[in-house]
Amino acid sequence: MPQDLSHNADVRTLTQWIDESERVTVLTGAGISTDSGIPDFRGPNGVWTKNPKAEKASNIQNFISDPEVRKASWRDRLDNRAWSADPNDGHRALVQLEKRNKLVALLTQNVDGLHHAAGSSSTKVIEVHGTLREVACLECDYRDDMQIALDRVRQGEEDLDCHECGGILKSATISFGQSLVQKDLLKAEAAAQNCDLMIAIGTTLAVYPIAAVVPAAQRVGARIVIINAEPTEMDHLADLLIRESISEVLPIVVQGAKNLPEKQED
Repeated sequence: MPQDLSHNADVRTLTQWIDESERVTVLTGAGISTDSGIPDFRGPNGVWTKNPKAEKASNIQNFISDPEVRKASWRDRLDNRAWSADPNDGHRALVQLEKRNKLVALLTQNVDGLHHAAGSSSTKVIEVHGTLREVACLECDYRDDMQIALDRVRQGEEDLDCHECGGILKSATISFGQSLVQKDLLKAEAAAQNCDLMIAIGTTLAVYPIAAVVPAAQRVGARIVIINAEPTEMDHLADLLIRESISEVLPIVVQGAKNLPEKQED
């Protein structure tokens, strides 16, 4: 049975800080989606921990140069957990934060599309590492729904090429060695510089350049909150560290302090 976190001092503090804030920027990583059944990458049960070949495929040079890496990547795509995953209470809580008109932007390192599925506005969500839900050509501007590409795999194709130009197809995610979308980076930087509260959720804050939004927010005087099961690279910057379950904490803190139960006396 989940523990009652409504009396946790740090959880109550964050609830109050959200009430006091006018401009909240949120950064999410893989940890927010683990309760939806999508494993993280480097944790004990992470995708790359269990399958080092999957990490090799996440490097764009390996993907381009080695047909066998591409074939294995497409086979893995067929069984990706994202296709059967549903948003959890953590994703849905951030929709409520948006409805309170507190949210500047929802920056996410995740490619699973669950923030959109939960109901977050496309004008607020910035998928800095792209999306698994679409396929893209590495040579031309062709993009389409990922399921169209996966249907080709199911029909026996192993290494997909673009029907328009013959180029290599891959998921519309940003692999290691690929450049991020500049306009998305600029939006993320602007969101960091225009917030009074930055909440980093389920991320080790080890992947740049997106991790730089946390110190950027601190430089403009924003409070920094980190919610993550394990220590992160930027714990020393945090005004508040919460190690509790993300899908249990977020529904509490976004509802407002007036909805919390009376504080328990020691």
